[in-house]
Amino acid sequence: MVSSDQSAGGIYGRWTLVELLRDRLGLTGTKIGCDRGECGACTVLLDGKAVYSCSQLAVWADGRSVQTVEGLIRGGQLNPLQQSFVSHDAPQCGFCTSGFVMAATALIDRTPKASREDILEALSGHVCRCTGYVKIVSAVEAAAKGDVHPERVEPSFEAEEVEVLIPGSPA
Repeated sequence: MVSSDQSAGGIYGRWTLVELLRDRLGLTGTKIGCDRGECGACTVLLDGKAVYSCSQLAVWADGRSVQTVEGLIRGGQLNPLQQSFVSHDAPQCGFCTSGFVMAATALIDRTPKASREDILEALSGHVCRCTGYVKIVSAVEAAAKGDVHPERVEPSFEAEEVEVLIPGSPA
């Protein structure tokens, strides 16, 4: 969460939210991927809704709640969704991970027992160039079910499910 004591000072009207977060506030967990609102790497929560911060002017966030991936950690501990990503080896290079985590956070906050279809829809438009999305979807499914066990990994997909296609993502 961008706290009230984190003042951006004077900001230019042309700055995007991702520029403000990264360059002015030092919150570098939010990534700049395409810078065109096409990949999802810059996803943050604006008033609880997942948005591409590269497509939002910073001034539009004035007075609103902005949550970044850094705001999910409490007391130095990963939240259950983040832990599920780690347990399921969902991140590869990690560049897109914060965007996927933030989109999944918005989904689970809105639909705590999200179905696979809900998850695929929520993650549509997010691009990972390293994986086939299976571990990412499995991590979100486990977190949505409350089945996060850091000490063991039990993927929720069946052996015959070797491909997960997320609408809007390159396949």
